[in-house]
Amino acid sequence: MAVSGFEGFEKRLELHFFGDDPTEMDLNNLGRGLGLRRLDFDSLQQVLHAVQCTVVSAVGNLYFDSYVLSESSLFVYPDKIIIKTCGTTQLLKSVRPLIHHARHLGLSLSSVRYTRGNYIFPESQPFPHTSFKDEVVYLEDSLPNSLRFRKASVMPSKIPTHSWHVFTASTEIDLGDVFTIEICMTELDKVSAGKFFRRPSDGKNGDSAGKEMTEATAIGNINPSALICDYAFDPCGYSMNGIDGDRYSTIHVTPEDGYSYASFETVGSRHGGDDIARVLKKVAQIFRPATMSVSTTSAGRDVWGRVASALEPLGLKRRSCAADEFPSAGTVVYQTFTTRRK
Repeated sequence: MAVSGFEGFEKRLELHFFGDDPTEMDLNNLGRGLGLRRLDFDSLQQVLHAVQCTVVSAVGNLYFDSYVLSESSLFVYPDKIIIKTCGTTQLLKSVRPLIHHARHLGLSLSSVRYTRGNYIFPESQPFPHTSFKDEVVYLEDSLPNSLRFRKASVMPSKIPTHSWHVFTASTEIDLGDVFTIEICMTELDKVSAGKFFRRPSDGKNGDSAGKEMTEATAIGNINPSALICDYAFDPCGYSMNGIDGDRYSTIHVTPEDGYSYASFETVGSRHGGDDIARVLKKVAQIFRPATMSVSTTSAGRDVWGRVASALEPLGLKRRSCAADEFPSAGTVVYQTFTTRRK
């Protein structure tokens, strides 16, 4: 816990692996293609202990396993792991143990992507998250030499508190058809943020209180076909993972006045621009932030170009837009928006 308040901005780590035995990573044969999903829960708990967080709820389907954490989320696919943590967690301390556990499954690391925004309380972050330079050095020292295509960059914006930090490393340059969209929102509308506070002595556990928040805020309408695993913290705060086939979505909310924050993340096809515009509108309408940043990764203009057209009719004006190329990740486009009154 930070001295001034809880750090909402997440650190996000995505690790991709390939198998020595092709049958282990045959994603077209789910019966044999378990890959990383063969990691036992005790091993996952050991990794999370190093990060300093725990599992509070979980759900899975044929494609991947989804965990809501005490600080954000974990997704385990046969060929990749995505960990997203907030607060003062030490996310990068998961890299070495994950590589170790995967090696025992006959899997080798093929790419890494680490992203984050600006911390609200940077002075409260422990090593190696004391600075982006420290984070990059720690990653460089933790990764095998086979990941030779590496790049680190801080993508600026006209809002000093909303720059975007990106590090990628890979064994080869291989761009897929799937993109990731990461949304960070600050200065949430007070009425909207108030829906993520629990009533004193409500008699509910985290799961039932989470479902109540999901219904009260219409979060379930963002993707009605998704299976939602939600959790409400006491006295306030909310996390949700949604699973829809092989695609995930996740929301995390720190609603305290003065440093309110919410995030939304999902993956999709490059050809799903219309759907992303609809999702962006719903997310912005639920949280009504004063400042909103949107990062799209591995997406062509047919996706990121729709972001402004979706948000500006809602009163959010684009203040800056930056783009950069990263090995294996492709194009990262980072845009910031504020309400017109700011």
